[in-house]
Amino acid sequence: MKNTNKLISFLVFGALTALAAEQNPSARVAPGRKFVYKTSHGQPQELEVYFPKDHDPAKARGPGIILFHGGSWVGGDLAQFRYACDYFARRGLVAATANYYMHPKDEKAAMGANGQFKRVCVTDAASAIRWFKQHAGELGVDPQRIVTGGGSAGGHICMLATLNRGLDDPADPKNIDTSVLGYLLFNPAFTAKGRDRDDEVDVFAHMKPGIAPSVFFFGEQDNWKSASDLLVPELKNTGASAMLFLADGVGHSFWMRPAWFDRCLIESDHFLASLGLLQGEPLLKEPVDAKFNSDK
Repeated sequence: MKNTNKLISFLVFGALTALAAEQNPSARVAPGRKFVYKTSHGQPQELEVYFPKDHDPAKARGPGIILFHGGSWVGGDLAQFRYACDYFARRGLVAATANYYMHPKDEKAAMGANGQFKRVCVTDAASAIRWFKQHAGELGVDPQRIVTGGGSAGGHICMLATLNRGLDDPADPKNIDTSVLGYLLFNPAFTAKGRDRDDEVDVFAHMKPGIAPSVFFFGEQDNWKSASDLLVPELKNTGASAMLFLADGVGHSFWMRPAWFDRCLIESDHFLASLGLLQGEPLLKEPVDAKFNSDK
């Protein structure tokens, strides 16, 4: 019975995630300009870049953002954040969404349950951030004014990519760091302290002073939220600013639904404005049927 309940939960989670993906407004957004930022395990790893209107890299270097899709460290694709990248580009940011190598399920199974299969994802995320900075002149980005973020597994790897130097790719340029000004975390898939049994992919093992400000978006029914409930106070203990927005009555991947996606982007807009990266008001209308409990 216990295994049957687990199977049912897995199937329900999968169905809800698939439904959210189908409703994701990113499906209506054309791909950005593609670049290959590295080859990982024999496979080209790509990112897509969206530019502000009339952006001329030769004349201006604006702020940038790089986002990483989710998919349990074994799936997902660049389409997930196209809507967000298009929005941020319209707000004046050079916006990128990047993929990363993901072990096939048989490779993952052979590595065991200690979380080590996540390492290569973190390594590639760090490479993507470095590539974004290295090509700042070509893209018209200010490398000192970059934020990162991601959804679910993407939220996990983007933060580890900036904090854990033990997983850096030796081929990456040594003179380019992965520091960022902030994090946009859409139901990030952090596990409770020690649960991964691998400090290299345990964000709690890398808490230290000087971590950039972060904003978290969660559905109250999301099982992944419990680790972030502990992480937010730990971040604050390091002196970092960390905000948590909670959506009532919804679970994982809630933010992919149109109204919630807009609500998250509006709050992200305010967050980026607080970092001095944006000016003026958000471009989106306030969705009346998607309000965080902190809005009430």
